[in-house]
Parts: sequence; structure tokens; C-alpha cells
Amino acid sequence: MTEFAHRNPFWSLVIVVLIGLFFWLILASWSPGMEEVFGHKRVFLNAIFGGMTLGALYFLVASGFTLIFGLMRNVNLAHGSLYLLGGYLGYAISTATGNWVIAFPAVFVLVAIVGLVMQHLVFRRMEGEELRQTMVTIGLSVILADLMLWIWGGQSYTIQAPDWLSGPATLPIVSGVGRNGEPIYMRFPQVRIAILIMAIVVGVGMWLIMTRSRLGMLIRAGVDDREMLTASGVRIHYVFLAVFGFGAGLAGVAGMVGGTFQSISPGEDTRFLLASLVVVIVGGMGSIPGAALGALIIGLVEQIGLVYAPTYSVVFTFLIMAVVLAFRPQGLLGSSR
Repeated sequence: MTEFAHRNPFWSLVIVVLIGLFFWLILASWSPGMEEVFGHKRVFLNAIFGGMTLGALYFLVASGFTLIFGLMRNVNLAHGSLYLLGGYLGYAISTATGNWVIAFPAVFVLVAIVGLVMQHLVFRRMEGEELRQTMVTIGLSVILADLMLWIWGGQSYTIQAPDWLSGPATLPIVSGVGRNGEPIYMRFPQVRIAILIMAIVVGVGMWLIMTRSRLGMLIRAGVDDREMLTASGVRIHYVFLAVFGFGAGLAGVAGMVGGTFQSISPGEDTRFLLASLVVVIVGGMGSIPGAALGALIIGLVEQIGLVYAPTYSVVFTFLIMAVVLAFRPQGLLGSSR
């Protein structure tokens, strides 16, 4: 960011002003004239926080995808199926055990095992063959989708959050003014706040692993020069196997998160695969901070678009992707190689 500010002082100033304006719109009291232009502040705040939680869900899906696709260069178009499988498994486990928290590690382990099998049986035999990987994983996604349709049917499922996360929480943000002039504070579902916090913790943990740990060093070294790392005695196959399993497990956890505050149904795999592709392209392949930034941008644009321009909300998403591809093909925080 410091290097960007030195190279682009004007655009850095523009970004700082826009961020300041954004926070001012959230924290300041709106005048009647502003409410005539933007509508009620409560609606605006719900769109903003809804976009942040949607971005948190997109990040959980795309962070695994950026590890597999951005770092390892494995084209896994069955990643959306892993998301959907995690949602169905989360529903089955939480319903059977009655425990929402226990379902998270169980789903992570089960979907990670599926990812390990995919890496060992499929991707290890097609390294560097992107076209074959694409075609085979499309076939795998169709097979997995049909199997899940056979097992769970075509209806939608919603995973019930625990009682201690039910109901709204009051945030220290004024969303309006009462008849007597008293401030009305914003209320937002506790489960969505918990999901947002979980996504932040996962993102910080992944960034620390990739930049501060020996495993992260091995992963980055294996991506940059696989032959040299192998010649030094490191079994890079096992490193990449662990990365693929971890990315698949994250997709499964994201499926359970999506089933908690939205729903799980056939077709969600395609939707979240497409969202992951857009997030990775906007943020930058192989960049965890880039995935977080891209997910936040896409989540906010989708929700704000649905509130203020519902007909064109999808267009805005792909317009952002097109602009990024035109002016910064490696993504906002991606590195060119």
C-alpha cells in the first residue's frame, strides 16, 4: 500500500476521500434532504452490513479457491460442489446432533477428505494440464450435483443457528431519530455478526500461515520453483495435498455458513463457483488479502445494487470485473509473474 501511495498519490488521495465519505455516511446523522436522495438510513445500513456479511461468505469460499487455483494452478471447477456438499453435510450433522458448533469441524474434515481424494486421484495425474483439469472437474461437478440431488432431493434446507446466536444485536450506530428526538440504534442479526468475525479470524490466520510459517514458505517456494524445492528433499506432493485438502475444507465450512443465514439448494454450487471466480479475478490470484478485498467489494456491490438498482445489480458485479481486467489484469492485490 505504501508503494502504491508513492506511485499514485492522486488516486491514493481519491481512495482516502471515498473511504472517509463512506464512514461518514455510516456514522453521521442524515438530514431530511439526504434521506430524500438515498432513502432511509436504516435501509442503507442494512445494505452495507448485509454486503459485508455476504462478502464474508464469498471470502470463505474464494479463499480456498485462491489457494487451489491461484497458488497451485489447479483448475478445480468442482469447487462449488464442495461448497454445496458442505452445506448438506452441515445440515445433516447439525440436525442429527443438535449442535451447530460441532458440525463445523466435522464438515471441514469430511469435505477436506473429499478434496484429498480429488487431489490424489485426479489433479496429481494432470499437473500442468489446465484443459484436462477443466473438463474433468466439470464432469466431477455434474456427478456430485446429481448424487446430492439423489440423496437430499430438490428442496431447500436451512441450518438452524443456536439459541445464543438467535435474534438481533444492538450496534452503536445510529440508524434514525425517534419522534421525541432520541437516537434509534441499528439492530443486526447476531449470527451474521458471528460469521463476519469468523471470516476475519480465518483470513488473518491464513495470511499469517502463508507469510510467517514454514508451511507457507514451502508452499510459495513450491509454486515458484517446484523442481528446485523437490531437489532439496521436500516432498512437495504432500505439501500440495495438504493445501488442496485445506481449501476444500474451507469450501465445506462456507457451505454450512451459507446454509445458516441463507439456504442450501440445487444450483448454489454454480452460483458460488462463479462468485469465487469473480472474487479471485478482482482481488488477485493467490493473494489472501486480495480475496478478502475482492469479496468485500463484490458483496457490497451486490447488496447495494439489490437495494438501489435491483435490475442492474448483476451487471455492476461483472462491470467491476471487466474494469479490473482492463486496467490491472493481475487483480487489485495480485502480483504479476
